[in-house]
Amino acid sequence: MPHDIDLLVLLAVGFGLALFFGYIAARLRLPPLVGYLVAGVVISPNTPGVVGDITLANQLAELGVMFLMFGVGMHFSLKDLLEVKRIALPGAILQIIVATLLGVAMCFWWGWSFGSGLVFGLSLSCASTVVLLKALGDRGLLNSVNGKIAVGWLLVEDLVMVLVLVLLPATAVLLGGKAPASDQSLLITILLTLLKVSAFIAFMLIVGKRVVPLIMQFVARLGSRELFTLTVVAAAVSIAYGAYAVFGVSMALGAFFAGMVVKESDFSHRAEEETLPLREVFSILFFVSVGMLFDPKILIEQPWHILGVVGIIMLGKTLAAMGLVLFFRYPINTALTVGASLAQIGEFSFILAALGMSLGLLSNEAQNLILAGALFSITLNSFIFSAIEPTQKWIKSRSHLARLLERSGDPLAMLPDEVDQSYLRDQVVIVGHGEVGRRITQTLMQQNIKVVIAEENREIVEGLREKGIAAVSGVATEPSVLIQAHIMHARLLVISPMDLINIHRIVDIAKQLNPQIQVLVCAENKEEADAIRADEIGDVFYAKEEMANNMSTYILKQIHIAHQH
Repeated sequence: MPHDIDLLVLLAVGFGLALFFGYIAARLRLPPLVGYLVAGVVISPNTPGVVGDITLANQLAELGVMFLMFGVGMHFSLKDLLEVKRIALPGAILQIIVATLLGVAMCFWWGWSFGSGLVFGLSLSCASTVVLLKALGDRGLLNSVNGKIAVGWLLVEDLVMVLVLVLLPATAVLLGGKAPASDQSLLITILLTLLKVSAFIAFMLIVGKRVVPLIMQFVARLGSRELFTLTVVAAAVSIAYGAYAVFGVSMALGAFFAGMVVKESDFSHRAEEETLPLREVFSILFFVSVGMLFDPKILIEQPWHILGVVGIIMLGKTLAAMGLVLFFRYPINTALTVGASLAQIGEFSFILAALGMSLGLLSNEAQNLILAGALFSITLNSFIFSAIEPTQKWIKSRSHLARLLERSGDPLAMLPDEVDQSYLRDQVVIVGHGEVGRRITQTLMQQNIKVVIAEENREIVEGLREKGIAAVSGVATEPSVLIQAHIMHARLLVISPMDLINIHRIVDIAKQLNPQIQVLVCAENKEEADAIRADEIGDVFYAKEEMANNMSTYILKQIHIAHQH
């Protein structure tokens, strides 16, 4: 095969097989990512048939890593993280520690070194952003409290992994890997690394955060779509390379911060939309190249090792996450959702494994075990999500177990004693304190109307109570939550936008406890509003419809005033 068409062969065969196996995976209700990995295995040097150029694949994988990290940076939301910081920060860090220690212990049992065990354990501790967002999106959980906690948890994991990618090269010699190409002491090497990283972060936050959005704004005024897309891509690649060439930090970290500064622009949504195809193409190449590194012989040679790896990913991590969520007094449903969300590994595991290989800390066997763990865990992850509801029903059918796991004695699950009983008659019970709930609460309280909030997010409930607002923590589909909100004596029930099934459950419970209660439901869109009206649940308000009505009223009022003058 002539050398000058190796890249073309790799792209043609790689994309073709990725499409074929990705389609099969999607038909089997699995993430297409599984198909991309299998496509890489098929064209790898370890399997018969067409063999792709592994050197070219690794170079394309570098671009894939950059665009993956760029996408992570664009999706990073400090606001979302702060909303769930009290559970996501300690929970994610403790879960990483538990999973890493399990990995280290298993590696000791196999006779590996501590350095290998540490990198191996860290590789098993971080879940895939791609898989998580897809799983939550397919189930309509992205905007739910459980979804926000899972995403916030993963954001913390991503930040920790970014820090690991920065520090690992500097500490590799201490862990038994290759010494850095420098005569400096280890302490000085670490300090210089942290200094360079700090300088790069400061530069991006001070200069990049201002310059990149200005350039995007300038190019956007030209009205050229291709130039705008090129600007965003150039920002991602140039900042990533500049981070490596000028500051000596990894290109992955540079791409991550490039995504963060692009997100600061007023054109961030357009940038994300127009670069999405390109980012997905290189992401597919990344996963194909990762599959090319996998040797299927490991499945026959080390089946018990693979079983141990999958056990840590799908049992150890899941049980640790669930235990931590329950410890923070969140309900069983939240614990099950977060546990299922983290029961897989993905892109950061591959990036960390590749870095560990280059530093002499991981062997080919370790990398193959990580790849096998990713393949099995991603494939089985959808089945774990499907088991959430049956598991919850099973737990609740056993009252002793349910009482043990639920938030016994949780002060936020009950209204404070200082709430006067007279306040809990003819009040308005509002389920959910998102953007809609906040505005309704503010308006009603300005008119001295009594309000009780039922909200899943404990941090929001704590903040409301600090302001003297009556609020109770919990899922309103549980009768105990509405009972604590004294729905029996309420005049009105207001339900913020949520899943139609949950709306039915809440209304059914409320009507059983208070048959006379009036129900108001806020719908996300016209389709939901029509479905709620058809079911005759209660009065329905639909955002765009209400906006149109309010604007029409305002216009008529202005015209009437003009006619009077």
